[in-house]
Amino acid sequence: QVQLVESGGGLVQAGGSLRLSCAASGRTLSRFVMGWFRQAPGKERDFVAAVSCSSGITMYTDSVKGRFTISKDDAKSTVYLQMNSLKSDDTAVYYCAAREGVGLLRVRERSRYDYWGQGTQVTVSS
Repeated sequence: QVQLVESGGGLVQAGGSLRLSCAASGRTLSRFVMGWFRQAPGKERDFVAAVSCSSGITMYTDSVKGRFTISKDDAKSTVYLQMNSLKSDDTAVYYCAAREGVGLLRVRERSRYDYWGQGTQVTVSS
């Protein structure tokens, strides 16, 4: 079992930055893929970014490329999502997710993840 706990959400003005953290416990993450998803009110939970903890390879949805960065700290078993140049469209509950494996095949699909955090709210005011 893997337990995931997100933190770092909050209220920020458009153009500002936030860094989300996802602390994992229960298993070493060296052979996991970690992902970030987000869900806005009335919408589905969508893929944001993912990283292979084995290779360090990352993937992003197009709308956040160049603004968001996913990274990992192996020693702390923590994955981060640095969010810059935030827009009102980024407002959502952000979820951390994990699945066993090393590759990023079908990493955008929610059903491919085995573990989820409780989510953290990000609100961007315009």
